[in-house]
Amino acid sequence: MSASYEVKESVAVITMNNPPVNGLGHATRSGIFDGLKKALADSAVKAVLITGAGKAFSGGADIKEFNTPKTFAEPNLHSVIAAIEAADKPVVAAVHSVAMGGGLELALGCHYRVAAPGAQIALPEVKLGLLPGAGGTQRLPRVVGVETALNMIVTGNPTPSEKLAGTKLFDRMIEGDLMAGAIAFAGEIAEKRPLPKVRDIRINFPNREAFFKVARDTVGAAAKHFPAPLKCVDCVEAAVTMTFEEGMKVERDNFLALVQTTESKALRHYFFGERAAAKIPDVPGETPKRPIKSAAVIGAGTMGGGIAMNFANAGIPVMVLEVNQEALDKGLATVRKNYENSLKKGRLTQEKFDQRVGLIRGTLSYDDIKNADIVIEAVFEEMGIKEKVFRKLDEVMKPGAILASNTSTLDINRIAGFTKRPQDVIGTHFFSPANVMRLLEIVRGAKTGKDVLTTTMSLAKKIKKIGVVSGVCDGFIGNRMIEQYGRQAGFLLEEGCLPEQVDRAMENFGFAMGPFRMGDLAGNDVGWYIRKRRYAERPDVIYSKTADLLCERGRFGQKTGAGWYDYKPGDRKPYPSQLVNDMIINHSREIGVERREISDPEIVERLVYALVNEAAYILAEGIAQRASDVDIIYLTGYGFPMHRGGPMFYADTVGLPHVVTAMEKYAGGRHGKFWKPAPLLVKLAAEGKTFNE
Repeated sequence: MSASYEVKESVAVITMNNPPVNGLGHATRSGIFDGLKKALADSAVKAVLITGAGKAFSGGADIKEFNTPKTFAEPNLHSVIAAIEAADKPVVAAVHSVAMGGGLELALGCHYRVAAPGAQIALPEVKLGLLPGAGGTQRLPRVVGVETALNMIVTGNPTPSEKLAGTKLFDRMIEGDLMAGAIAFAGEIAEKRPLPKVRDIRINFPNREAFFKVARDTVGAAAKHFPAPLKCVDCVEAAVTMTFEEGMKVERDNFLALVQTTESKALRHYFFGERAAAKIPDVPGETPKRPIKSAAVIGAGTMGGGIAMNFANAGIPVMVLEVNQEALDKGLATVRKNYENSLKKGRLTQEKFDQRVGLIRGTLSYDDIKNADIVIEAVFEEMGIKEKVFRKLDEVMKPGAILASNTSTLDINRIAGFTKRPQDVIGTHFFSPANVMRLLEIVRGAKTGKDVLTTTMSLAKKIKKIGVVSGVCDGFIGNRMIEQYGRQAGFLLEEGCLPEQVDRAMENFGFAMGPFRMGDLAGNDVGWYIRKRRYAERPDVIYSKTADLLCERGRFGQKTGAGWYDYKPGDRKPYPSQLVNDMIINHSREIGVERREISDPEIVERLVYALVNEAAYILAEGIAQRASDVDIIYLTGYGFPMHRGGPMFYADTVGLPHVVTAMEKYAGGRHGKFWKPAPLLVKLAAEGKTFNE
């Protein structure tokens, strides 16, 4: 039983005990239900108190039971709340630390609620593409007001309990010992009758038509591809305009409909995928971690400075090393400016600003970084330069220091080979801007120690990154896939598209940015450099020459004011370039390709299925541990639309047989070899399976 029962001063105390956040699993619900029944049958009990053990009142549904029969087994949460409301003795919720989702709905079903300051109060179901399903949309507006409730429900963001202290949500705020205060409160109201029920509170809300019209317009514009936020508005409006029972039916119908939507399934896939990414099958949970109390970064450029900020933000002192004073001063000035911008926008207090800036120091000497627990190299992406850095690090760094490379494509095993301690070497591929992007691709070398791997994964969490493990190959997971996406985008230009059509199609599909706008932002010279290396290493791999022609004209993107698009000074908006469009059309003529009209659906299929097919090879080779890891990388690092759930989830959604059929169709066109389906993809499609089973 995940709930305990004891009687204190004529008050029955039911304590939920299902670590880590007292999720309302079947055993916990049963414990509350049985405890309530026992209390009501005991004449010595005058009131009932429900609280949570440890560091939470309750975080809501138990994620361990998601998608299992236990989720809806009796007593379900509706039944528990109904039993509480029907009780003939007062039931008090003693809220502390966290009351979210079903946990808050449970508290709302109680006759009274007391709370400790600092508790995080939320209905976060919208973040999973759902809405509160146990009366949250009907009860919360009755106690905190319609506007506050609607904002909490459509955003899912937590509100500190003290900010809700003046509302009917909490009957008393208790400073000091919550249990002592809650038991005293329960004693005070033990004889009060009738027992108040939130469901009986009447809502008087004038100008509701105008309010909900504005709410729908605002929420609809922000929600874009997700139906849940607008359904939340419908449910809150039902709380205002209907009886409680009618409103509950609206909530239930909408909840059941949202559970079936692809958008909710995609968000739930992301939720579980993020947690799965932290698990490494051959690395036991008890593997010891190395202490990380100080860090060093080699290189003060955009990437190096951003990486240093991550450490400072987490309270870890970091030394940034550069080869000359000018480069060091420039890098540190950029870091300071970034923090100053946050300070001006109110995202940072002066105290935090001073603390973080103070944690970052610069140096020109390797001797100053030798005692750092981890050092991350963020120099130019060229093996010769990396070799010099790692040979030096091997020479100067203390034993046990983690030697990490921020390489985005290069062979970590070769880099590790430049040292006498390959077990200490690991890849940490940050994404630009490194102080903003959440993804951290962690590259495990053949000799990387398990303690180094688990330490780096733990560090990723500490610096607020999502760490995903990759094996060693050219480009790892993300960039190896994006290369095929880029190749296909180039072929589309040769066959009939212009950059703006391809970008528009992908952005309508939901990408944050199409491939050519992305190239202009990242710098087209980066891809040019990589292609030159590819031409030498793999002459059999064919690329469109359009991107090379663009770079030969010095059009590297926003940083040069011209790329696939034209840019105006101080204006990041891309303007279609007649010069580039003419260049593309002339190139098609020169290589003898007759241009044709290409539909947006074909553009989307060719680019997305190029990602999917390469990922299937990556999975079969063991470079990625699981399909959801690929999706997490693309959702957090490459702008793949969240409502599509990532490339592998999207392929599962449309059906793998459809993906294979489409690829076979494109195999009849130019570059047919490109469209040979990966054996894993063919196998899963033939067996009627999916990537994410």
